Amino acid sequence: MKKDVFILFVILFVFPAFAQSSKGKIIEGIKIKSEILGEDIRYTVYLPYDYDTSNKYYPVVYLLHGYTDNDMGWVQFGEIDRLANDAIESGEITPMIIVMPDAGVSWYINNFDNSVRYEDFFIKEFIPQVERKYRVRTEKRYRGIAGLSMGGFGTLIYTLKHPDLFSACAPFSAAIYTKEFVKNISESRWQKVESVLYGPDLKGEERITDHWISYNPLEIIKNGDAEKFKSVRYYIDCGDGDFLSEGNSELHILMTEKEIPHEYRVRDGKHNWTYWRTGIIDGLKFIGQSFHQE
Repeated sequence: MKKDVFILFVILFVFPAFAQSSKGKIIEGIKIKSEILGEDIRYTVYLPYDYDTSNKYYPVVYLLHGYTDNDMGWVQFGEIDRLANDAIESGEITPMIIVMPDAGVSWYINNFDNSVRYEDFFIKEFIPQVERKYRVRTEKRYRGIAGLSMGGFGTLIYTLKHPDLFSACAPFSAAIYTKEFVKNISESRWQKVESVLYGPDLKGEERITDHWISYNPLEIIKNGDAEKFKSVRYYIDCGDGDFLSEGNSELHILMTEKEIPHEYRVRDGKHNWTYWRTGIIDGLKFIGQSFHQE
């Protein structure tokens, strides 16, 4: 009888407590006051299961959302907390802090007239704030970045422009536009999306401004120092049915020509959350390999 009671106690109390202790947690609605942007910026953080019960410092991955989404997109639609919990528990990925900032529709860049300087905010204010607030390893080796669509674009921009900051990146379905693609964007789309970034009322060849070139991954690689780019590890993933596949393919070809090591994945899929959910852990696993390299 006592043995049965003991077993029942273990089933009812010990197992659930153990299961609960192995789960990380999401903290949402955190705000940072940005002097550069002149407003408070929201962000969400995933903390691994043992963060509150240890004194360890953790590697960090900045996970960027797509266009019209926000800092909770990867949680609400990407289920990143569940996926990360399972992958950490199974040993697929190392325990890490995942930080998801709200970028609005900034495309993570400084716009053409510097009225919105999101890149400056991210590099000069946001990363330092995260590293002050959380037990984050601050060496480049322990800092990675990933994102989808607009966030995949931001991921590439930050690693190509700041290769001294990130050890690895994983852009998914990155919004990489060729010159021809940009020239042929409809006027209505340009005015709605690109005008605030690169300038209003531009048509055709006029859109290929110095500012656009400075924020185009293909042009940055063409015009930049390949040796610097090689200090970052790249994991590029875009579905075969994605409307952005051409730009990602161009990136792969260009990086191959420049002899920049990278992994290029083309899976069966389109520009949707099903594709990104099924790929993100492989991306985090790739980034995590950098945490263990000398």
